[in-house]
Amino acid sequence: MKDTFKKKNQWKIHTKQDMIKATKSSLQLLFQRRDTNMLLEFRITVILFFLVLLLAPPSVAQNSDDLEQMLRDSKTRAILVKNVQKAVVHIKVEKIMNISDGSPLNNPMELYNDEFFRRFFPELRPPKNQPPKKRQNPNREFRQEGMGSGSIINSKGYILTNHHVVGEANRILVILYDGTEKEAKLVGTDPESDIAVIKIDGNDLSVLPMGNSEEILVGEDVIAVGNPFGLIQSVTYGIISAKGRSNVGINEYENFIQTDAAINPGNSGGPLVSLRGEIIGVNSAIYTRSGGYQGIGFAVPINMARKVMQDLINKGSVSRGWLGVGIQDVSQDLAKAFQLENTKGSLITGVMQGTPAQKAGILKGDVVVRINDKSIRSSNHLRNVIANAGAFTEIEMELIRDGKTIILKLKLDERPRKPSQNKVAPQPKLELEQVEMLGMVVEKLDAETAKQLGIKPGVGVLIVAVKPGSPAEKAGLLPGMIVQEVERQSVVNLSKFKELISAINLEKGILLLITTANGSRYIFLQKDKQ
Repeated sequence: MKDTFKKKNQWKIHTKQDMIKATKSSLQLLFQRRDTNMLLEFRITVILFFLVLLLAPPSVAQNSDDLEQMLRDSKTRAILVKNVQKAVVHIKVEKIMNISDGSPLNNPMELYNDEFFRRFFPELRPPKNQPPKKRQNPNREFRQEGMGSGSIINSKGYILTNHHVVGEANRILVILYDGTEKEAKLVGTDPESDIAVIKIDGNDLSVLPMGNSEEILVGEDVIAVGNPFGLIQSVTYGIISAKGRSNVGINEYENFIQTDAAINPGNSGGPLVSLRGEIIGVNSAIYTRSGGYQGIGFAVPINMARKVMQDLINKGSVSRGWLGVGIQDVSQDLAKAFQLENTKGSLITGVMQGTPAQKAGILKGDVVVRINDKSIRSSNHLRNVIANAGAFTEIEMELIRDGKTIILKLKLDERPRKPSQNKVAPQPKLELEQVEMLGMVVEKLDAETAKQLGIKPGVGVLIVAVKPGSPAEKAGLLPGMIVQEVERQSVVNLSKFKELISAINLEKGILLLITTANGSRYIFLQKDKQ
């Protein structure tokens, strides 16, 4: 019975070569017999044969091979994960909190000022009209505990993690893959990139090799390893969703890798790993409306983290390059106004005195499109490139000025450790003489207001009112802002402002340089189309 079944189903396992061989034999037989009917039958058979080849489903053998390949891939990935886990640690931190204002012990209100909760529970807001009760014994202390993850990047015990995990801790405890607990000391921390380095005693520790985050592609498979919610050595799998994410509002310097690999509280500081088993990012934050994972996680690229880490280990602090300019992104309207072919690059809105930019001859209105061999995509990209270049580094810069390309060479300074704090814009004072244009009302800029904003008196006019729904409001103009330039010409006083705007067709639009307490930026203002 078994042999009969095999005979009936022999055609299913024939190879193409066997069938072609059989077809040739049949053809020879036909020509020998020269039978017209048989020749017709043969032609039909050939047609059916090729249809079978085209439409036949994959063989059992092929399916079996595919399954075996999937199993091999899965086992390979499992071995990779096991090797990675040996270099991933669980971090427990303890912070001593001193309460001296009479607020209650373990007051939930303290959570709203905690960096960890701000990152993972951004929707939390202090309750209104619910002041906490005073406790009887102020000046007491309590211990606040936290957790995170880290990667061993040196066999002598250096561990890479996040600033918000260990930066303010009084005690750091590291739990290794085998369960061993070790006290750790803080080597250095950098809040601006959210990177920190800690160290434990040890030799010949398992190390996680570093990859190149510049070479990764959107769509590549990645693995996140960490300790979410205290669940030690958890592994999640996903892809690279995007690169170069900025304006997330978490760090001073942002160039995040976005991934859909699940990241939750406790994953912070852990590695984002490629299928080569190399760390390509440091898991830092999530975007969420609920506090839990919603498919969007962010990791600091290892190329950025590597330089910060080296500075922290070697010097205890981070040294960054400094150009000394105000910058903004290029919009479509600004690209047209500045004679640019596209919106790539970074627009210079101001040049500080005594800085490398001023010494090199950089001007307001210049657009930086290249630093050395890197094409500049945006203002944030320029900030990161300059910072990562390092202090006292010589660079070559390509600018677009009035539609022409300019090449400059300059030497960067070191970014100030404590940049001056921005001053709050003063409340505008109403004056008798005012000028209205496209929904904004301006007046003379007095010396006191100019001093508070850190600009020269007599340069610019003050916006004192903006009409709701007007072109000025739509462009983002607000009371307290200063108009310093109109169409690249300085506004020295109110009379000059009136003179400049009177010669401009507002239907086509007007280019303004606006200064606030946070710096300067260009705005293209245009009359609403009817």
